[in-house]
Amino acid sequence: MTYDYQVALAVLAIVVGIARYGIYYVDIFKGKTKPHPFSWFVWGLMNVTVFFAQDTSNAGAGEWPTALVAVACLSISFVALFKGERGITKLDWACFFAALVGIVLWRITDQPLLAVIIVTITDAIAYIPTYRKAFYKPQEETTVSYALAALRSVFAIAALDSFALVNWLFPASLVLTDGGFALMLYVRRRQLAKRIGQDTMSRNG
Repeated sequence: MTYDYQVALAVLAIVVGIARYGIYYVDIFKGKTKPHPFSWFVWGLMNVTVFFAQDTSNAGAGEWPTALVAVACLSISFVALFKGERGITKLDWACFFAALVGIVLWRITDQPLLAVIIVTITDAIAYIPTYRKAFYKPQEETTVSYALAALRSVFAIAALDSFALVNWLFPASLVLTDGGFALMLYVRRRQLAKRIGQDTMSRNG
């Protein structure tokens, strides 16, 4: 049974999610952020998978944010084809095909938990191209957007009607991957700013 507080938490997760993607979209069209199309497309497919798995496992209101993420990720992957990262490497292709293999494995199993485990691993693999790009070009990602994504997942977990592993495993992994990515962006920007400052001092010295 879904209680009022769970609905409120689900709505809060959706509001945070809308703010997260709103900020991200603004930065994309300003040219400040360049999303990697491979990562966002696979993330969209993964969230579609998890949504249906949660729906069959009585996740309740906690599945609503997953639906939002699925739609948002797929739309961003489309926009990224025109305004995203253009430097696609062999590693990116390898991760992309590995993610597609994960989807195929999900399709041939009728076990929701196994599907979510596969999706969780696949989603992490899909993050590799974005991590690689952002490590060298952290200025092309929006730190606060990923921090909000981690916060959204926390609220989504709290809104679950059933705390079965199939329901909370994937959003819990997003807390770690999105939160870790935001931290990496923050650290890398400080490192590069420090390096630029040292180079400037060396030239002026």
